[in-house]
Amino acid sequence: MMASLIDRRTLLRTGAGACAGLLMMRHQGAQAAPFASRRIAVTTRGTGRDVLLIAGLASGPALWNGIMDKVPGFRWHLIHVRGFAGLAPDANATGPLVQPLADEITRYIKAAGLVRPAVVGHSMGGTLAMMLGLKGVAGRIMVVDMLPAGAAMVGGTARGMGFLADQLSQYFTGTKAGRAYLAQIVADAPGARGSDPDVIANALRDLANIDLGPQLGRITVPMDVVYATGSDAAQAAQISRNFRAAYAAKKNARLLPIGPSGHVVMADQPARFAAMLKDFLT
Repeated sequence: MMASLIDRRTLLRTGAGACAGLLMMRHQGAQAAPFASRRIAVTTRGTGRDVLLIAGLASGPALWNGIMDKVPGFRWHLIHVRGFAGLAPDANATGPLVQPLADEITRYIKAAGLVRPAVVGHSMGGTLAMMLGLKGVAGRIMVVDMLPAGAAMVGGTARGMGFLADQLSQYFTGTKAGRAYLAQIVADAPGARGSDPDVIANALRDLANIDLGPQLGRITVPMDVVYATGSDAAQAAQISRNFRAAYAAKKNARLLPIGPSGHVVMADQPARFAAMLKDFLT
């Protein structure tokens, strides 16, 4: 009788333990479900504090190759915009692009349980980083070679170039000649191979209409702005004046020139950029 009672208790304990294990496995499986998105794909590398890396127009995560290894101790979340660098456009094929991307990256941050991660964005990725700062989901921001107004990168303004950008977007996406021309630009641009011309045209249109300058004062987290300068001293000084004026509304922003360099500073000056990134994150 006693042996039977012990066996029954053992069986109950074993069964309860098995049930608990199954419930835990199910719960863990639910937490580990991959993030599904029709606008972005996300991969992670490394371990440590969370950092989002957002490449620029037509670029993919390969932009950051070589940089992450130089700055160990972080978990990198590489954001790949669908339609750029080999990914099919999916939901990015038509309509507005930049604001929906900011919304989707915000959804990823929340779904992944990230608590105000650092965000590093190059070019269009810098625009997205500032938008995440305005949404209050970033802990600190690094903008790489991007002005608050996309049109200002080519000497214009959102008000002055917005209409032109709309017309160019229609030319690039709505005419055979325009599509062929933009496709050739994509084929020739480093890192842009495999990008969809329509997505690029929509991104250019959005960027030309965006001016975050008046809102910069609302960003309360630390922000570094790394920008490229060439070898010409007078030109470098003018670029520095342009960036200081553009970011004046963001108090305590650190403006960091890097040169001689073109737009892709992490490729032109990898060691110096890695040092700036490490200083920003530590």
